[in-house]
Amino acid sequence: MSVQAIIIAAVIVGGVGLFIGFFLGVSGEKFKVEVDEREEAIVGVLPGNNCGGCGYAGCSGLAAAIVKGDAPVNGCPVGGAPVAAKVGEIMGVAAEEGAKQVAFVKCAGTCEKAGHDYEYTGVEDCAAMAFIPGGGAKSCSYGCLGFGNCVKACPFDAIHVVDGIAKVDKEVCKACGKCIAACPKHLIELVPYEAKHLVQCSSKDKGKDVMKACSVGCIGCHLCEKNCPNDAVHVVDNVAYIDQEKCTGCGICAEKCPKKIIL
Repeated sequence: MSVQAIIIAAVIVGGVGLFIGFFLGVSGEKFKVEVDEREEAIVGVLPGNNCGGCGYAGCSGLAAAIVKGDAPVNGCPVGGAPVAAKVGEIMGVAAEEGAKQVAFVKCAGTCEKAGHDYEYTGVEDCAAMAFIPGGGAKSCSYGCLGFGNCVKACPFDAIHVVDGIAKVDKEVCKACGKCIAACPKHLIELVPYEAKHLVQCSSKDKGKDVMKACSVGCIGCHLCEKNCPNDAVHVVDNVAYIDQEKCTGCGICAEKCPKKIIL
């Protein structure tokens, strides 16, 4: 190949490259999507975990929703009040300070306290237990299965299986809600960080059946309900529930509970 042919080929390739670059540059300017500067600023102050706990597809999704007015400035459960304050400054509004929340597992059926109908060996996955006889080896069909789907789902390493049941480290928990979505038994809920008393049971069975399945399960005796001076405790479907807005932390319900299931 002659030198002249090489030069011509190089000029052609270079010309094509310049044309494509020019075309892409013009197209980028013509069709670019304008992004609100506030949206970029909000993304900069959000934690960046992209956990989805806010209900949007990552931090950028929440930032876009805040700018559009579809989400509150305190919509990030991970960042809490400090991040909400920064987002509020960007948006020019005051951030309402919400009560800090943490995940809570409504089960105390440890290996020692919960009964077992048989020995299970197989796939250790909570969701898979829906296809296992009795919903798993534990006698209580409402209890924690202990295979750790919630542990795998938590992006903050705030929940671990201890002695057969999931336990939440409230100092690490960011209330993102991932564990709640991962639990097929619906045993996990968000509660106020400052909550003084919580019912660590979810069984809706009658008292005599509960006692056969777990030594610490709520038997629906109503003693907590009858003795609460603030009407904060009620037994619904054979299990006690505490209204945290009414609860003053007096502790009478915990004292009267014969199964000592009120934490």
